[in-house]
Amino acid sequence: MKRNPPRLRYWLNLSAMTALSLVVIFFILVIYASDRWVQVRLQPMRIISTGASLTENNIPFQDVELITSDGIKLSAWYTPPAATGNGSLILVAHGYNDNRPESIYVMLAKHGYGVLAWDFRAHGLSGGETCTLGYDEQLDAEAALDFALSQPDVKHIGAWGGSMGAATVILTASKHPEIEAVVSDSAFPTLEDVMRLNTPIKIMQPFVLFFGERLSGSKIDQVRPVDEIAKISPRAVFIIDGWEGAAVAMNSPYRLMDAAGEPKQLWVEDGVPHLGTYENNPKRYEKRVIEFFDEYLK
Repeated sequence: MKRNPPRLRYWLNLSAMTALSLVVIFFILVIYASDRWVQVRLQPMRIISTGASLTENNIPFQDVELITSDGIKLSAWYTPPAATGNGSLILVAHGYNDNRPESIYVMLAKHGYGVLAWDFRAHGLSGGETCTLGYDEQLDAEAALDFALSQPDVKHIGAWGGSMGAATVILTASKHPEIEAVVSDSAFPTLEDVMRLNTPIKIMQPFVLFFGERLSGSKIDQVRPVDEIAKISPRAVFIIDGWEGAAVAMNSPYRLMDAAGEPKQLWVEDGVPHLGTYENNPKRYEKRVIEFFDEYLK
C-alpha cells in the first residue's frame, strides 16, 4: 500500500488543524457576540419623561412611587378620575426603551379618565437594572394595579399598553379580572418571536435565547401573550397595530385576534410602523380608543 510522504501528511494535518481552529474561533466569536447583544438589550437607554405636555394641557398630576413585590421602586404619575366621571382609571404601560407616553396620558385624562403611568424597571426614573421584556414587568403592572385599587375614588380599571407594555398588560389582565378592558397597541405574540426576529445573525439565535434567560433570570417561553389573551374574556380587548415591519413578520395582530375571546376588536393600518397608529391619525385614534373605554368601563 502506497503511503503518503511525510511532507504531504504534515500539510494535511496542518490544514485540518487550521480549519478546526477557525471553526472553534468562529463559534467563540458567535457566543461572545450573542452574550454582548443580550447584555446591551437587557439594559435599555433611560429616557426621562418631563410632564411638559401634561402641564401645557392643564392636566393635574402627582408624582407617586410604586413598590413591586420583589422590592423595585417605580416612578409614576397619577391623575385621579374626574369628579364628573364614574371613577374609571386607565393604567398606561409604555414600551421597551421608551418612557411614559404623555400623548396617551393627555388623551385619556382630558376625557375624564384617571390615569396611572409608570416607568418600567430599568427604564426612566425607576429602579432596577435589568429589563426582561414582559416577564418581571408583570410585577410592575401588578404594583400599578394595587395602587389603583387602593384609591377610594377609583371604581373601574382599564389598561392601555404599547409594544412591550401591551404584551405585559395582556399577561397581567389574563390573571387579574380587576382590569376590565384592555387596549393593546403593537403587542408581540411571543417573546421568542421578538428575540428571533431581532437577532442579527441566525446562527446566534439559540445562544441569544440561552443568554437571554441566564442573564435576566426570566423564562422566555412564559412570555407568550398569544397563549394568555383568551383568559381576558369576557372582558373586552382592543388590538391595534401598524401593518409594517415586525407586525408583518410575526403576523402579530391577527394571531392575537384569533386567540382572543369575545368581546374583541381589531384595528390594523397598512403602511404604519410599530407603535405608529396614534401618530398616523391622532384624532381617529382618540375617537376609537375613547369609544372603546366608554363602552366597556362606563
